[in-house]
Amino acid sequence: MANFAYLFERFPSFGQTFCYREVAELDRQGVASPIFSIRNPKDEPPQEWDPRIIERVHYVPEEKELLNDVRSASKKRKLTPEIVAALDDWGRRTDFLRLYQAVYVGLRLQELGVRHVHAHFAGMAARTAFWMHRFFPMTFSFTAHANDIFAPGHFEIGLDKLVDAARVIVTETNYAAQFLRERFPQPADSVHRIYNGLDLAEFERADFSSTPPLIIAVGRLIAKKGFAELIRACALLADRGKLFRCEIIGEGPLENELRAQIAQLNLQNRLVLSGTKPQREVRQHLAAASVFVLPSVLDPEGGMDNLPTVIMEAMATGLPVISTNIAGIPEMVVQNETGFLVQPGDPIALAKAIEDVIDDRLLAQRLGEAGHQRAQELFSVEKNVRELCALLPSGRGD
Repeated sequence: MANFAYLFERFPSFGQTFCYREVAELDRQGVASPIFSIRNPKDEPPQEWDPRIIERVHYVPEEKELLNDVRSASKKRKLTPEIVAALDDWGRRTDFLRLYQAVYVGLRLQELGVRHVHAHFAGMAARTAFWMHRFFPMTFSFTAHANDIFAPGHFEIGLDKLVDAARVIVTETNYAAQFLRERFPQPADSVHRIYNGLDLAEFERADFSSTPPLIIAVGRLIAKKGFAELIRACALLADRGKLFRCEIIGEGPLENELRAQIAQLNLQNRLVLSGTKPQREVRQHLAAASVFVLPSVLDPEGGMDNLPTVIMEAMATGLPVISTNIAGIPEMVVQNETGFLVQPGDPIALAKAIEDVIDDRLLAQRLGEAGHQRAQELFSVEKNVRELCALLPSGRGD
């Protein structure tokens, strides 16, 4: 039995497959941590989740049932006077449900003898874990990802309090680790970089046989992914008479806006928004492509990508990657070695990089092979999960 539990805001989630991979690899290594999820994912596309893992997920009840459960525990004198006083003092202030969720999960972890909880994202789950640490003899840690540190929400238990109280802070790039150490110098020694991991054996290798060349992109249809720049770059390639197809896999709030842009630029016969797909199909589409493109930008709220999982997946497939030089992306994509990096928001440079790759199959293969080797070195989920276990009280490295 593991000596730590997981707490997620939503698990499992199509948009956070790296969380599922981490849990599944821990399970494979014999660490069957309890899993709690604040929300029950709904309307998620079908995935190949292991039912044995899904059966272990304990979903926290919604508000009415949650409050009744905690009140019942209070009447049965299961709560310390300090917990009761904190609940009364906080009242219905912003984020009050985090305190009740902390009591609900904390009581159950006490029964299991678990004294540490690990959350993903410096958000709802981490704020709940913060209160668990306050209410129970329990430590917590969290993995920070992207917008949760670059553009955090405004909460009374903010990023500063989370970083100060956490036993361990994990983040997924050197860029993000340095960002946190500079912003919060006092607990800098608690910050550790561990790359997200992949099961590299799952990925087919690209064979570059697509005719015409297939440009592929994967991600939510949101501003920071920069898909509007990719559409502009495709228009430039079409104007030059280049033969290509482009597919963007994903869904999101900008779908109608992007479809209108595609129509305005008369790209309907070349560029398709194909919606979300199960992971197995995403891997198949990657293997059929000629180049992977993710033109990430800084969004108006300051959010940006950090370590986009889809870039890791493209590298594991052996595809050349074209992206931008922001945050942790240059730690994956090495200029003219595994792909090309351009400035964010520059469709001209983006089109030139794509053109260079689709015009030169030997170049594409050389970049893709180097990317595959780099993925083997950096993104093995087995190795990276062992690094995480060494930091957390998992019975191995405490």
